Amino acid sequence: MGDELKPFVDWNWCARNLGTVVFVDARWYLDGSSGKDAYDAGHLPDAVFVDMDRWLSGPATPEAGRNPLPEPEVFAQGMREAGIGDSDTVVAYDDAGGVIAARLVWMLRSTGHTAAILDGGIGNYPGDLSTETPLRRTGSFTAKAWPADLLADISEASSDTFLAVDARNRDRFEGRQDPIDPRPGHIPGAANVPCRENLDSTGNLLPEPQIRTNFERAGVLSAEGTIAYCGSGVTACHNLLVMEQLGMGSGRLFVGGWSQYSRANDRPVETKI
Repeated sequence: MGDELKPFVDWNWCARNLGTVVFVDARWYLDGSSGKDAYDAGHLPDAVFVDMDRWLSGPATPEAGRNPLPEPEVFAQGMREAGIGDSDTVVAYDDAGGVIAARLVWMLRSTGHTAAILDGGIGNYPGDLSTETPLRRTGSFTAKAWPADLLADISEASSDTFLAVDARNRDRFEGRQDPIDPRPGHIPGAANVPCRENLDSTGNLLPEPQIRTNFERAGVLSAEGTIAYCGSGVTACHNLLVMEQLGMGSGRLFVGGWSQYSRANDRPVETKI
């Protein structure tokens, strides 16, 4: 994915590199709560806010899903306005164990930029939070096409050739409930590795052997040949970055996820109930 920095860093690493990284607050909430309001109420000093809906997603459609990737120039503009340049190292955080910040980090790393998630998120910052918005110059960030070799479409995600890995919680995967999308269940044959089960109760990554066991239990021994999905291509990025962190290689992202697949009524759905 283009750089030597691992996908997750802890606060000790950040403290050693203060002044050389750009902190990005990537909080976003599926229930419609405002990430910007959360940022304004308190964020890491000098952190900038990047809005998921404006800069990290394109317009939602039944054919593309709830959070399709934006046009590359839209993403680049968002990075420039946040003061992020091509050569910057970005550390993104949220208040959800990194499962939201993963979207930005995956987008940056997949286009050759240096970026990582702050393990444990905002809760691991040891100092006082700030309510000041930092002044940053407009960054020089070049638009790049999304890499086709790291993306998958709906046909590939439902093909026997690949292993689809669903990052959603087990109740949604099994079809016991789905308050968001029209059909409950999952892509037939998919494995379920809930991304939040790779975290402890404080939102930090579990020890690597334990996470590896989570993947192996689901039949995922390597990222090669896997296609990660979730509801709309956000938390699936977390599973992709975790697998990279573990040295399992690079999987592919089905961005449309269940929000696209469940609306394709010609495609079969599997449940565990």
